Amino acid sequence: MTDKLIVGVLGTGIMGAAMARNLARAGHTVRAWNRTRAKAEPLAADGAHIADTPAEAVRGADVVLTMLYDGPATLDVMREAASGLRSGAAWVQSTTAGIDAVADLAAFAAERGLVFYDAPVLGTRQPAEAGQLTVLAAGPVEGRGAVEPVFDAVGARTVWTGDDGGAGSATRLKLVANSWVLAATAAAGEVLALSKALDVDPAGFFDLVAGGPLDMGYLRAKAGMILEGRLSPAQFAVTTAGKDARLIVEAGRANGVRLDVATATAERMERAASQGHGDEDMAAAYYASFEEKPTD
Repeated sequence: MTDKLIVGVLGTGIMGAAMARNLARAGHTVRAWNRTRAKAEPLAADGAHIADTPAEAVRGADVVLTMLYDGPATLDVMREAASGLRSGAAWVQSTTAGIDAVADLAAFAAERGLVFYDAPVLGTRQPAEAGQLTVLAAGPVEGRGAVEPVFDAVGARTVWTGDDGGAGSATRLKLVANSWVLAATAAAGEVLALSKALDVDPAGFFDLVAGGPLDMGYLRAKAGMILEGRLSPAQFAVTTAGKDARLIVEAGRANGVRLDVATATAERMERAASQGHGDEDMAAAYYASFEEKPTD
């Protein structure tokens, strides 16, 4: 197999579009599909073919890349793509799908003769657009030559977690990492909300922790988005963050761990979405601290 592949990309939201664009720029043949076609059409300017159906996108593909909302959505789309799937093709499954869903997807891959790779990514819009994601990957060693050019095009680093994609070791690591990301995001919002309520200038807080163990680049980045009103376009949307938080809570519960912070974060994200912030960056969970949108 050459290093230049035919890649069918299913799902061209914030992350999927950036990944498809970088695959095309790397010289791979990209066939992209999205349920809402308008989200995929801009990729044509980068050389991608925009497919009308999932089956068209994957027909003849060396690699199928899925970046959809969740596990059930991914399974539904792959079933729609079934008539175009080639036995022996590699499936790079990058949706944050949850542990049980990964097992279901791996079972579908086995039924269709696909080589399954559990490959969620760590990063948001900006690193995705720059091709600087971290790919967390699990799947058979003997097939990795087919997917490594894809990982190299979309990411700066690949972390292999195992050789059985269906076991979900990459997804497990992703859930652990996201639990920290979501907790830090929620905490940043609450710090600013409490500052506002107590009439404390946030700059005073940042000066207080500057350079010490409590300082954190991520805290400053998310706080800056809130304070400067830079919540759109989203780096990682509130609705997706809420979905991931629920997956984290469910994974903990299934394994005998109560995750109070993740539970509260899921509730904050859902409340922010209900207030109309669902498509904004997850930092907009800040607004969930208020009954009404605060004045500047």
